[in-house]
Amino acid sequence: MDIFWRAFLAAVLERFVGYPESLQSAIGHPAQWMGAGIDWLDATLNIRPRDAVEGRLRGAAALLILVGASAFPAWLIAHLLSGFSGGWILEAALATAFIAQKSLRDHVRDVERALSSSLTAGRIAVSKIVGRNTETLDESSISRAALESLAENAADGVVAPLFWYLLLGFPGLIAYKAVNTADSMIGHKSDEHLHFGYASARLDDVLNFIPARLTALLFAGAALFDNKPAANAALSSAWADAGKHRSPNAGWPEAAMAGALGLRFGGPRDYDGDTVDLPWLGRGREQLMRQDITRGLQLYGRSLWLMLALLLAAAILL
Repeated sequence: MDIFWRAFLAAVLERFVGYPESLQSAIGHPAQWMGAGIDWLDATLNIRPRDAVEGRLRGAAALLILVGASAFPAWLIAHLLSGFSGGWILEAALATAFIAQKSLRDHVRDVERALSSSLTAGRIAVSKIVGRNTETLDESSISRAALESLAENAADGVVAPLFWYLLLGFPGLIAYKAVNTADSMIGHKSDEHLHFGYASARLDDVLNFIPARLTALLFAGAALFDNKPAANAALSSAWADAGKHRSPNAGWPEAAMAGALGLRFGGPRDYDGDTVDLPWLGRGREQLMRQDITRGLQLYGRSLWLMLALLLAAAILL
């Protein structure tokens, strides 16, 4: 099936090339275009006063408009490219904009490098990839925040886009990205978006259900390159602790990475002045160091190699 070749090529191109900075400067990023659309829908449809039912209906309508406006052009592009012998290569190149292997690695690596300079630099760097208050974080908390972000975003920024690309083609990839972007912008439980963002949050949970668990398996498989006990710890930690997470999906990759690295994720953190005490994931070391970020990036890199190998094998065999 040529979809595996397209997904394999897209993953290779994005991992080693990424989204060109020149293109970013000239036209922005497709996720930013989706974000602008979400902002407009939010301002247009998220109007008070309203009750919970009306708010959810408005949010569902906004999500339907967003997905339709994103997926239909993607279907049209894929249909047009299918008429050319080399069209699949161009489609794979376009798909790279919706996968985040390289940017995720770069952002987390920036935290590790900044932390090697100073705590202040580390706090500034990690604040770009997490939503919690970072002003008072120590080295352990900064390292934990970076690794939790790495694990969770490996699922919804890498594995999930490729999963839906394989399942539903280019339109499926774009539709997933639209839902995931909506969830990140309006899916949180603030007073403003408690009802309006409900549909986005719930659909994102559904779309990430399988990819989150596949990511945990990838981390466990990648841990085998270290040793069998690390792989076993990744699996046992994911199985025992994933359900403790307040997200139905994020706990799987986070617990698996924590187990593979012999660390503990979770614990207390501050969001806008409110302290949230999250359950611990994993049974390893609670005090993290900057070097643990390096170890996490190595595990992430091996999991990407494993994913590429599986895509290539499927492309050849199927």
